[in-house]
Amino acid sequence: MTHPARPEAVNPPHLPDPRPFGYSTAVLAPAAGRLAFISGQGGQDATGGLSPDFAAQVAQACANLGAVLEALGAGPERVVKLTVYVVDHDMAKLPVLTRAVRQMFGDHLPAQTLVGVPRLALDAMLFEVDAVALLD
Repeated sequence: MTHPARPEAVNPPHLPDPRPFGYSTAVLAPAAGRLAFISGQGGQDATGGLSPDFAAQVAQACANLGAVLEALGAGPERVVKLTVYVVDHDMAKLPVLTRAVRQMFGDHLPAQTLVGVPRLALDAMLFEVDAVALLD
C-alpha cells in the first residue's frame, strides 16, 4: 500500500524543541485520507499477562500498537498523535518512554501528550498508549 500524502511535523523555532524527547509540537495530516482512532494499548502479552517491569510494559504496548497499525494496513509513519498514560510518572521513566518512541517511530515523531495517572484499567498496568493514525 502506498501513502502519497504523509503527515508533516511542525516545530516552531521559538518554542522548546521537543524532538530530543521523541515527539513533535504539532503534526499536519493531509486532508485526503481516513483517520483511525486506536484504543489504548497496554503492556499485556498474547496471554493477557503483564510484566511487573515498566520498560517491558512499554515495549509490549508499542508492539501491540504496531500490530494494530499492521492490521489497519499502516505503519508507525502514519501515526499523527499519541497519548501515553503512565502510572505514578516520574522523570526516571522519561528516558524509557523516549527510547521506545524513537525505536518505534525513528525520525517520524507524532504529536504526543503524556498523562501521569494514579492507576489504569488493570491493577498491574503501568503504561498505556492510544493513537490517531492517518490512513489512505
